[in-house]
Amino acid sequence: MPGPEEILEKLFQKASENIGKSFVKNKEISERIEYVCRCLGNRAGVRLLMACMLAKVHNPKVDPRKPYTEIGSKDCFSGRTYDERYLTHFINKHRLSCNPTTAFLTPALRNMDRTLTKNIDLVGRPERLYKDTLQLLDDVASGKESAADVLAETIRFLVIVRDEKKQRMETLISGLQKEKDALPISSENIVNILQQHLRCKNSSRLPVLIVAAAYNVAAQKLGEKALPLKGHITADKQTGALGDIEICLTNDDRIVAI
Repeated sequence: MPGPEEILEKLFQKASENIGKSFVKNKEISERIEYVCRCLGNRAGVRLLMACMLAKVHNPKVDPRKPYTEIGSKDCFSGRTYDERYLTHFINKHRLSCNPTTAFLTPALRNMDRTLTKNIDLVGRPERLYKDTLQLLDDVASGKESAADVLAETIRFLVIVRDEKKQRMETLISGLQKEKDALPISSENIVNILQQHLRCKNSSRLPVLIVAAAYNVAAQKLGEKALPLKGHITADKQTGALGDIEICLTNDDRIVAI
């Protein structure tokens, strides 16, 4: 039996080579998987789904609805272990659109110790995300679809979402390129644009980027530089960072300010 890392890489290769082909014959199941993968407002569902499917592929004897060892049955398993030990590296390696941390520490899943049946009420939003995820676990547990095909389909949609995001970014960057005869944006307009962005919802990362950009512009005169930024939604302890922005002297890797 191949290990979890090998399973993930084989399915990633399979999904990448057949990006336009669904691995799931049941249209409703495929649509549920796509919704979970595209629900960017809450990424706990997709990591929960992947962890449970990976465990089932790795050990066919487990019940994908029982990702808690506290359940105590022979067919339960540690979903958090599969999530943290194997999925984190896999997600980061292939730049998939998922949270960098485990789903099993989110409020809806943190204190669970029972089987995740499709009728269980997980408190979280959007409601459809949890209902679809639990239904997918049940679909595999009942034999309607294989764990390998559900996992392959999940990876396929995550690759599609990743590539769509990359394409949008390239298009936006291309549109920002100045034409030769275009006038540069005035300082006042730049300040207005930044103020508008700072007032937007979910813009907590922008102040960090502004300060880091200012350091990069003034690096030569200050004799200081900002180090590459670490993950913003991950604890500093996990990324190894000492703060959101780390400053060091030019030609010196020692951090002198945060």
